[in-house]
Amino acid sequence: MAETHDEEELIAQGFRRVYAELDRYDGLRAGLADVDGSPHYFQGYDYDHADTADEYLVWPASEAAVALEREQWAIFVGWNRRHEAGEAGPESHPGHGGVDARYDELTGLLAAHRRPPADARRLVGEPGFDAGDRYRADGLDQWFRWHPAR
Repeated sequence: MAETHDEEELIAQGFRRVYAELDRYDGLRAGLADVDGSPHYFQGYDYDHADTADEYLVWPASEAAVALEREQWAIFVGWNRRHEAGEAGPESHPGHGGVDARYDELTGLLAAHRRPPADARRLVGEPGFDAGDRYRADGLDQWFRWHPAR
């Protein structure tokens, strides 16, 4: 289990909140997080190479995209709470499509925002963790401290 810290300590150490997880494979691979004081998308740069596994393409998210991402994230968090309580099975996950009409609509609206632009920056994301629930309305228990790529 990763060492956890309280939010104030994480912030003091330069970590920034992750608002939404868009992909996870052996760690957080894509999502929405604060970078340089504002929400940015991030996507794993090249997961197949160990020397770049902690590098991410990072680009700003518009206010409109952030609002839509937060709405979709809230739908997921609600499902996850029901799932963890044993009230919903994996087949009802809204990301499967055809389960939650608004979630599906948001996926379509967000598709273009989630693609990294040609001028996306490469940064190293160093993870930190708080002691809260893994998934919650304000984000994840995982935070990132961002560094320039090598």
